Parts: sequence; C-alpha cells; structure tokens
Amino acid sequence: MEDFKKITLENFGENIFKLIGKDWALITTKKPEGGFNTMTASWGGAGILWNKPVVFIFIRPQRYSYQLIEKTDTFTLSFLDNSYRDKLSLCGKVSGRDIDKINECGFTVVPADDGAFIGEANIAITCRKLYFNDIKECGFVDKSLLSNYPANDFHRMFVGEITGIFIK
Repeated sequence: MEDFKKITLENFGENIFKLIGKDWALITTKKPEGGFNTMTASWGGAGILWNKPVVFIFIRPQRYSYQLIEKTDTFTLSFLDNSYRDKLSLCGKVSGRDIDKINECGFTVVPADDGAFIGEANIAITCRKLYFNDIKECGFVDKSLLSNYPANDFHRMFVGEITGIFIK
C-alpha cells in the first residue's frame, strides 16, 4: 500500500471512458473460502447516483465473478498499463473456477477498504455495492443491441459507491 496514495474524488482527473473502454478494468472480489478472484471488464462507467459517487459494472451470470460478487458487499476496479494487456486478456477469457488468475498472472493483492485491488495497477477504485439489476430483453429500444446476447445471457448491472481512489 505504500506505493499508493489515496486521493479525493475531486483530484481524480482520469478519463473513465478510456480507462474502462480502452484500457480495461480488473474487477476483483473476495472468495468465500478466502483469497480473491479477478476478471477483466470493458463495459461500465462512473457518475453520480443517489447523491453518491458511483461506478457501475456488468457481469454475465455464467461468470465465476458473478457468483462471488453476489456474496460480498465490496469490489474493486484496478487499471493497469498496456504492458499487462496479455494478462488482462487471460483474466477475461479464463475462469477463476479453473485457475487462480491472480497467481497465474503473478499479480500482488493490496488490501484496502474491506476488499483488495491489484498491486500492479496505476489506479484502483474501491467500492461498496449499493444496487443490482438485470438487463432484460424488453428494455432494449435499439433491438440491434440484442446481438450482444446470442445466448440470452444478459448481464447483471452492479452499482457501487466509490469508497476510495488510489494512485501510484
């Protein structure tokens, strides 16, 4: 944790569109048996909701992270530089049911705010889960977007209050 400095939301000047959509995030959650799991995400965002600074993330029901985030009140987002792209790809393709992705990638875990983030990150956001809701076919105004769901495996959206922002 000594490599990281906690900053205020007002001092966070990063482009969240680039961080999530282009750089990708690692969503990290606790495992009930101990330890942590992480998965890569490129869908999500941030803003103000219910007068709180929040992030919102999306996880498909077949993902191991979905089972884990259902059982915990916290999650983190870690943003790594492009030199970790191959490891980010692995964390998006391989299930934590099959391998310990954090160990496989050689990542370190930094405890923070009742969770943990990836120590190789340049930026980490800790979150307290506030709300969830399932994406439903009936809600799509633009039906062409349903092509993202050929198996009808609609994401669940999780909204988390930002409890901390850490930078290297």
